[in-house]
Amino acid sequence: MEATISAARGSANVREKRVRRFKALLFAVCLLPIVREAWLVVSGAEVNPIEFVIRSTGLWALVWLWAALFISPLKKLTGWGSLLRFRRELGLFSFFYACLHLVCYLWLDKFFDWADVFKDVIGRPFITIGTVAVVLMLPLAVTSTDGWVRRLKRNWSRLHWLVYPAAVLSVWHYFLEVKRDTTQPWIYAVVLGLLLGWRVYERGIRPWLARRMSPVR
Repeated sequence: MEATISAARGSANVREKRVRRFKALLFAVCLLPIVREAWLVVSGAEVNPIEFVIRSTGLWALVWLWAALFISPLKKLTGWGSLLRFRRELGLFSFFYACLHLVCYLWLDKFFDWADVFKDVIGRPFITIGTVAVVLMLPLAVTSTDGWVRRLKRNWSRLHWLVYPAAVLSVWHYFLEVKRDTTQPWIYAVVLGLLLGWRVYERGIRPWLARRMSPVR
């Protein structure tokens, strides 16, 4: 009995070390876009570095948000429950890049001219929509800790459904921002549609079908 318990503990420790290594690798991978952007700007490879930095930080915010949304389907497909432990890190990096995107716009484009910023937020729909998306992500980032999960209990899951309107608004913001070639925004929109469809199926349609098909007792 003791040998079995000891073996189980040893196996759990191995899995925990493996997860930590993957999380450290993921952390490094998520920071690579910043290194790449800094290199391209410093080397003079970009003709319009301000526009490049603003756009690329926004794009990477989308990439990491979509990666976080993919975790649940991947966990369902693979059965690897530890995947859920990477979702928080991806979500936080998405918020981090969204904040960088916002700060770069305020600093590099508007030079913190708050009157001009206010005019943009009120008068330019894609700025308004992008700002609302970042605001919706804020409570998700703040309540991402284990302590908040314990405090909010079931309400934590309900609160974190805000990720879906934030994702929809982010794609809408992207569509309005690019104006001409909307190929990339459409790719993100289609992928988001598939992810939302999977959520609706898993949370609504599948349980309903299970109840309908269960034998009457």
